[in-house]
Amino acid sequence: MRRKLDKSRDGTTLVIATHNQGKLREINELIEPYGFAAVSVGELGLPEPAEDGTTYIENARIKALAAATASGKPALADDSGISIDALHGAPGIFSARWAVDKKFGPAMERVEEELAWREALTEPKAHFVSALTIAWPDGHMEDFEGTVHGTLTFPPRGDHGFGYDPIFIAEGQSQTFGEIDPSIKNAMSHRADAFKQLAAVCLE
Repeated sequence: MRRKLDKSRDGTTLVIATHNQGKLREINELIEPYGFAAVSVGELGLPEPAEDGTTYIENARIKALAAATASGKPALADDSGISIDALHGAPGIFSARWAVDKKFGPAMERVEEELAWREALTEPKAHFVSALTIAWPDGHMEDFEGTVHGTLTFPPRGDHGFGYDPIFIAEGQSQTFGEIDPSIKNAMSHRADAFKQLAAVCLE
C-alpha cells in the first residue's frame, strides 16, 4: 500500500541522504512548498553507506533506509547520473565515481576524451536519470524515477547547477543546465520529473 508523509506523525523535517550541497539545495527547493524542511545526513553527522547497488533505485534505497534507520525520521535519497548513448550508457550509476575528489571538472574532461576517442563528439545524445526513494524508520519505502533527454556540448558552460550540468543541453533548450536559471532547471530536470511523481503519491 502506498504511504503518504503525515506531518502529525512524521513531523515536518525530512532527512536528505546526501552530502552533496548542490543536490541538497535542489531537493530543499522542491519540498519546501509542501511545508517540509530539509536536514542533510552531513548535518546530522551520519555516515555514508556503501552504494553497492546495480541500479539507481537500489542505491537510492540503500541511502534512504540507512538515513531513516539512523535518524529515526523519514528520509529521502536521490541517486542520479548521466548516461551517454555513444558510451553505451556510461558513466550511468558510476557518474559520481568519475569525479576526482568530488570535483566534476575531471569527470567532464573524461567524457570528452572518451567521446573523442570514439569520434562521437558531434552532439552526442545523453540523458540524466534520477531515482528518488523515501524510507521510513519501519522499513517502508516508496520509489520513483525520472529522466530528461538532451545532448552534450564542450567545453563546459555555466556556473549554475552541479555535476555534469555544464555540458548537458536538454531537448528544446539552447543553454546548458549550468547556464539556465536554476528555477527553470528545477521545473524540467530529471529530479523534477521524479519529484512530481513522488509528490503526487506521498505529498498531495
